[in-house]
Amino acid sequence: MKIKRFLSAAMALTMIAAGLSGCGGSDSDSGSGGTGGGSGKKSGGAAQEITVWAPEEISELTQQKLSAWVDSSDWAGQYTITVSAMGEGDAATQMLTDVEAGADVYGFAQDQLARLVAAGALSAPGGVFLDNVNNNNDSGSIGAATLDGKVYAYPETSDNGFFLYYDKSVVSDPSTLEGILSDCSAAGKKFYMDIQSGWYNVAFFFATGAQCYYNYDTEGNVTDAVCDYSGVNGLTAFKAMNDMAQNPGFGQSPDGAASLFDPNGGTAGAIVSGTWDSATVKELLGDNFGAAKMPTFTVDGHTYQMSGFGGFKLVGVKPQTDSDKLTFCHAVADYLTSEDMQLARFEANGWGPSNKNAQQSDSVKSNEALSALAEQLQFCPAQGQYPNAYWTLTEAFGTDINSGKYKDASDADLTAALTELEAAIKDAK
Repeated sequence: MKIKRFLSAAMALTMIAAGLSGCGGSDSDSGSGGTGGGSGKKSGGAAQEITVWAPEEISELTQQKLSAWVDSSDWAGQYTITVSAMGEGDAATQMLTDVEAGADVYGFAQDQLARLVAAGALSAPGGVFLDNVNNNNDSGSIGAATLDGKVYAYPETSDNGFFLYYDKSVVSDPSTLEGILSDCSAAGKKFYMDIQSGWYNVAFFFATGAQCYYNYDTEGNVTDAVCDYSGVNGLTAFKAMNDMAQNPGFGQSPDGAASLFDPNGGTAGAIVSGTWDSATVKELLGDNFGAAKMPTFTVDGHTYQMSGFGGFKLVGVKPQTDSDKLTFCHAVADYLTSEDMQLARFEANGWGPSNKNAQQSDSVKSNEALSALAEQLQFCPAQGQYPNAYWTLTEAFGTDINSGKYKDASDADLTAALTELEAAIKDAK
């Protein structure tokens, strides 16, 4: 893809970018609304080096694609790109520790967005680059890149979440929780799900309309904690989890649950997991491999679609003092998250695209796990940032459910427990 198409928009914003771009700050843009300083041309001199961080499993592919791309662009000879292996979690940690020493362009998980904005580690896209983000990606990934109504990064994947894997010889209809539990019980198998995690048990809370999230400002401070688990929606979700925990067809998901599909003594009829287990499950189940969105569940005659968190990978651009270099860095991030690159990562490593055109390719659509996840993500909000205490509190809550603590509890008792949990979650901010 040539960079020429960016240059007219970039030149129109040169004067504005010169005044707005720079290092540091929590709201640094690369031009009017974010992108565009300079024409991309520099007069003479040695080529400037741009550093890109990418996870080790895709670093070689990223280097090859970026080198070919820049060599065919209007910036050929002006910039060189060096890709270093750095996982998304480590990249965010390094940027938060020392922004200036960090890479010019880097990948990170969406739950680090608020912290990176607060650290002044992100230059927000604007102009044609912002248009590309908004026009080319699914709504969940755009939401994951947005803080306080503003897009700060480029969506890279839409593939982190959970859905259902099932054994077709055991589960006849994966659409309802009641049916799955019944089929598993009848076959002497289990439906495994981790309800001792605040990442998984929101599948019930969010399904009924209950809410739990934290709002952050651009300085990285929690402005408020929203949680209404003590209301009727939270009670409905609690009752569903409590009933499931007492069902003989249910099992708390252990580490390595995918291995429980082993035909030689495995006890799983269905599990809740993500794309990371796809290859293992497919190998173990063979022709009986099944993948589907999360099931519905019914409480007091009302049916709810199980929800969850949507997880996404993003690409960020570090603020720069040189407006031409900043524009180039945004062009790099734009290319890294383009349809071409997202399909290349899918073919090489199975990463699920956020790009809507890439999602419609035959190869992506034929991937059962990604198709199931794509369907499930329609019912899932993007995971925001949660303090450590949230995870500790929700784990203890789920552990109590699994232990049978609430087996014979009244609605009043359940509401009291939810009221206590809600208050603790709000205090966790």
